[in-house]
Amino acid sequence: MRFLHTADWHIGKKLHGYDLLTEQRDAYEQIKAIALAQKVDAVVIAGDLYDRALPSEDAVSALDAMLVDLNRRQHLPLLAISGNHDSAVRLGQGREWFESTDFYLNTTVAEGVKPVVLGDTQFFLLPYFEPFSVRQYFQDDQIKTVAEAMARLVTAMQANFDPNKKHVLVAHFFAAGSQHSDSETLVQVGGLNAVPVDLLAPFDYVALGHLHRKEALQNEPVIKYSGSPLKFSTSEAADTKGVWIVDTDKTPVEVTFEPLKPLNDLVVLTDSFERLMDPEVAYPVTSDDFIAVNLTDTTPIANVMQRLKTRFPRIIELQRVNQLDVTPEKLNIEEVQRDPLTLLSDFFGQVADHPLTTQQAGWAKTTLQQAMKEEK
Repeated sequence: MRFLHTADWHIGKKLHGYDLLTEQRDAYEQIKAIALAQKVDAVVIAGDLYDRALPSEDAVSALDAMLVDLNRRQHLPLLAISGNHDSAVRLGQGREWFESTDFYLNTTVAEGVKPVVLGDTQFFLLPYFEPFSVRQYFQDDQIKTVAEAMARLVTAMQANFDPNKKHVLVAHFFAAGSQHSDSETLVQVGGLNAVPVDLLAPFDYVALGHLHRKEALQNEPVIKYSGSPLKFSTSEAADTKGVWIVDTDKTPVEVTFEPLKPLNDLVVLTDSFERLMDPEVAYPVTSDDFIAVNLTDTTPIANVMQRLKTRFPRIIELQRVNQLDVTPEKLNIEEVQRDPLTLLSDFFGQVADHPLTTQQAGWAKTTLQQAMKEEK
């Protein structure tokens, strides 16, 4: 069979305060178009459907509309699991009814051990888990780490393998050797929560969620992170987002990447303030794109963020790539011996490019007087 592998939709996520529902709906429409064009037999969503355990009403409405469209209108079987950002209880509400339309949503470890069979493939839908839930399932206090838990789970799954079918694991965890991006929530401590990829060898394909870059796990031809459909941090600015199309009727399974085009891109610009503000200097961005600026200037610039927003309205981040130079070239004895309030005022003027206000000067004077009393 042929299926589409996606994950980490994070419906309801905001990017530095900007709502992403418009971009997320557009990414969904592209995913649906790919699924229909590729004539897939099912769609796999490997966790983190929502961005938080208590999603907003708008986020719930948006995700419901997407799932209903795929499953009820397009008649595509759905295979989904809860991720670490989802509330397993809330996400799984009503799942007893879902299977009547081939919507399989697993939110517990016990469900993950039993396969869902579609065509020539057994799907093991293993939601995000902590070791304690596996300890409880097996009633074994010796299970301490995610790796130990995963080893027991894989053994239990193998006991349910049909040798005449392909075996696909859908899971949401950090695989050992993977690389994080800045937008992901760290869920491993000291390596205790990393799953060795060797444990996954029994499966013909492993559809992973949790890490937001498809390149997060290198050199593994049939163990893949789909990555998120959108760029959620500047560390992902150069990434190409997309989905995997997986064919299980070949040995080994055939995997093809299908890219998504961002409605509004996330772009990092590195340049001087003068060039960034020069209308004659063209940049490959639109007014709706999310912009992160790496400023090359070494001198203070007053109201720099607000001034940059007049040209790039959706600027989300500003960093300086060079050290800010606010130290006078020469300091004579008279300057060094000035009273602290004068030195503070001069320094503030150099950094902020405007003098202290009367209120700020008053705060500074009061604080200095208190400090001098404490010294006595």
